[in-house]
Amino acid sequence: MKKLLLVMILLLIAVSAVSAQDTVTLRLWAHQESAFNEGLQTIIDAYEAAHPNVSIELETFEYELYIQTLQTALPAGNEADILELFGSWVCSYSDRLAPMPAGLVDTSVFYDAALDGYTCADNVYGLPQEFNMEYGAVLVNPALFEAAGLTYPPAWTDWEAFISDAKALAQTGDNGLMSVAGYHFTNADAITFSFLAGILQNGGDYWNEDRSAFTFDTDAARATLNQMVRMVEEGIVDPVLFNDTANWGGNAFFTTQAAITLIGPWAVYLREDFPDFGEFGYVALPSFNGDPAFAADSGWGLAVSANSPAAETAWDFVAFATANADNALGWNLHSHTIPALRSLVEDETTRGAILAEAPWLDSVFPLLASGRYIGDMPDRDLVFYDIIYPYILDTLQGVMSVDEALILIEEDANATFQ
Repeated sequence: MKKLLLVMILLLIAVSAVSAQDTVTLRLWAHQESAFNEGLQTIIDAYEAAHPNVSIELETFEYELYIQTLQTALPAGNEADILELFGSWVCSYSDRLAPMPAGLVDTSVFYDAALDGYTCADNVYGLPQEFNMEYGAVLVNPALFEAAGLTYPPAWTDWEAFISDAKALAQTGDNGLMSVAGYHFTNADAITFSFLAGILQNGGDYWNEDRSAFTFDTDAARATLNQMVRMVEEGIVDPVLFNDTANWGGNAFFTTQAAITLIGPWAVYLREDFPDFGEFGYVALPSFNGDPAFAADSGWGLAVSANSPAAETAWDFVAFATANADNALGWNLHSHTIPALRSLVEDETTRGAILAEAPWLDSVFPLLASGRYIGDMPDRDLVFYDIIYPYILDTLQGVMSVDEALILIEEDANATFQ
């Protein structure tokens, strides 16, 4: 009897030891955004249900604190197993991240512009959940089109047709100042992404051949910036009254101070703060030379820490969250984001489910394949917000010439490599 009892105890110890070895606890860090976090928790719950031995703890941080936490934790090696990252940050952290195991996911299932931010030196260091888009379509106010006697919805076949409508929509108050911008494109993101898209559509590039330096002092950039100046001279927008710090585009649109506004589709949800606003539309812009190419950031997604003792399991979860169509669709619907997964847009059923929730994306989906990742910049925010935006805004405000701006943008942007 004692011998049998001893055998049973030893068996229980062995089973407990095996169970303890098989149990995996992962930490996942993310920025605080309720819709994002709730959608992610739903995926975590589904993964845990399918893998009873895995526990995933979601920890969230206020956005600015999250950036600071990543900047201190990654060099110190005490970050979470799984990290929610904006794709445009990934390559700067790649030496601290675990590359994706070979054969885990066929990466061609993602849009190039979304995936390329997670690809560094031919290795994939994460997978995207969204396609981040700031250029290609615009918010339009149907009531202002009707009041101006213009056709709605507009079908802009070229820039001349667009400029004609935008001029007709602009309004000036009794004080002689612009009260309604015909086309508000003078926010930081709108200016920057208009500039980059115009360079690509005019047959140029803002990178040199091996992407080791910027090339902004070019004919394609000059044609683009000259058109932006022309739109100001035509009276479509006053860049002194409408910019990042005065009459910002999202607020200007929903307070009817802008008839057309260039801003990402995420801005549609600003309408909830303006309950008295009427109908709106989201319409594709014309393009130079019929080429809809545009530059895009790589949006939010998931990566795995190189320090994770359970990196294989962590990567399995990342694939489950991003490459599984049902999980990806649920997250995109909950977070109101554009899919990074091609099949969700290309499949009639899933496309219909997304458009039922966000019908304005119907004008966006045809553009996604034309998106190109912005490229691995040493400091994306510095280039965008401290170099391109202020120099172009100065040009639009008449402070400097187009040629002066392009020379300074190229010089200062290339100095960020040092």
